[in-house]
Parts: sequence; structure tokens; C-alpha cells
Amino acid sequence: MHHATSGGPGRLAGNGAVVARAPAKVNVHLGVGPLRPDGFHELQTVFLAVSLFDTVTVRPAEGLSLAVRGEGSAASNGPASVPADRRNLVWQAAELLARHAGVTADAHLEVDKSIPAAAGLAGGSADAAATLVALDALWGTRATRGDLARLGAQLGSDVPFSLLGGVALGTGRGEQLSPVLARRRWDWVLGIAGEGLSTPTVYAELDALRAAGSLPDGADLVSPEPVIAALRSGPTEALAAALDNDLQAPALRLRPELRRALQAATDAGAPAALVSGSGPTVAALAADEDDADRLAAELAGTGVFRDVRAVHGPVHGARLVG
Repeated sequence: MHHATSGGPGRLAGNGAVVARAPAKVNVHLGVGPLRPDGFHELQTVFLAVSLFDTVTVRPAEGLSLAVRGEGSAASNGPASVPADRRNLVWQAAELLARHAGVTADAHLEVDKSIPAAAGLAGGSADAAATLVALDALWGTRATRGDLARLGAQLGSDVPFSLLGGVALGTGRGEQLSPVLARRRWDWVLGIAGEGLSTPTVYAELDALRAAGSLPDGADLVSPEPVIAALRSGPTEALAAALDNDLQAPALRLRPELRRALQAATDAGAPAALVSGSGPTVAALAADEDDADRLAAELAGTGVFRDVRAVHGPVHGARLVG
């Protein structure tokens, strides 16, 4: 893992611009404990960073400004679900780093999105992580990776993992990370089904199902160990058998059509499929790269998904490019 301080001015991409990119994540295991007094749930999750990246370009400017292109932007066909103002995590990341470093928040931020929004893939967290890395370089704040991770945790529970990448066990709200060494590549097909699902809505549904006795209360979490052991060395069947997500049942209740999406993946020969995070993305495990390409083509043909991507992991967390 790369824990060197970024230090000093970043690699500049002409006209003083700095470029960073950060990956999407899949939760290959997600255990949700009972509701805590602070309104959060205790989590045990295993994150896998996959090869679907958002890119953030930062340039010197007076004050803060933000432009969003690609998936979920105002210019994309479909509802603009990604705000280009203070409500965006990227803007909040810039203000937070500036306060931490004692510098003025002066920068123009451009986000190029490939990660679908509100899809349970942590695209917003990836954008925030890439912003922290890029602005640290632009402003020469010399923040350590530890500093950035602590700032990231204030922005959202998934931001520290977007910075770290690879594979990690997340506890607390998911922000306390223990890296896991995976010795092999894993291929997946991500099928994005329907409109976005809001994470708080899915958690609220989980709480309601548990309160009604329809689901166990979450006091006994399934161990993440089988998933971690399988990710380290395989075989594919071991990981397929261990995949687990406590948010899948509430996501299916809110979006019954996700059941059809999961079925489509297993019908197409995926060794296993699960809802990623809070959905509505279905992550279908593939045997290898060729199998993922075949699976992606077959799933794209079913008409069940609005978008299908073949990806692999683990990949690096947020880092400078160029």
C-alpha cells in the first residue's frame, strides 16, 4: 500500500492543473448491526475497489467553482442527480482540506464521472477522495495519507476506503479500515438496474423489517472471515459461496425488480450475484476476464439493466495521474 506523503507541488497537467482519479467499490460482504444511539449502524464490511474510475481535475482559481461532466451530470441524458454546488461532497472536501491546512479554498474543480450515481458504488465518495488528493498537490498542503483519511471520514463513511483502495475490512460506520492482501484478480460484471436508491431509505427499510420481526435483529453478525479468506486466494467457488449483504433484503423489498436482475445474472452463468451496498447495482461474479466479457454481453442483451460494465479488482485507491 502507498502511504507516502504526497508532499510538494503535484504533477501538473499544463496550465497548473492537477488530475487525480479514484475507484468505485463493491461491498463483497456487508453485515449491519443494530441501530446505535447516534443513529448510525455498526458495520462489518469487506470493500473491493474495482476498475471503474471518476476523475477530478483541479486548477488555480479565485474562490471555489465546480463543473460536473458524465454520469449523472446536468449534461447527461437523464436526471441531474449530481449537484454542481456546495451540496456536492467534492465542494465540501475542498472546504474541509482548506480549513485543515489553513489555506484559502481557491480552485476550479472539474469532475468527470464514469461511476453511476446513487448506485451503491460510492461514486460520491470516490470524487471526494480524488479531490482531497488533487488539492493536496495543488495547494502543497503536505497532508499525510492518515490526515486525508481522517478528513475523509468526516465527509462520509466510504471516503477513507476510496483513498485506500485494494481490499479492506471496514468496521465502525465502515470508516475504520484494516487492509487485506488479495493475491489474485477478481472479475465482475456490474449491472445498474433502474433509478438510484438512496442509502438512508434502504437502511430505514432494514430497520423496519427488523422491528417487524421479518429479519433477524442484527445482533449476531455473519463473520467476514470466509469472504476475506476467499478474496486472498480463491477459488472462485469459495468467494461465490461467501458473498453476503444485509442490505439486499430491504433493497429487494423497495425494488422488487432487483430480484429479476439477480436472477438474470445467475441465469447467464454467474457463479454468484449480490446487490452491491444499498443498490440498485447488481454485482455478478465472473470466473475470469473472458467470462466477464461474455456475461456482460449476455446481461446487456436482457434489457433488465440500464447500464452494464465489466470490471476487475482490486485496484489502487485515489491517486494522482499524469
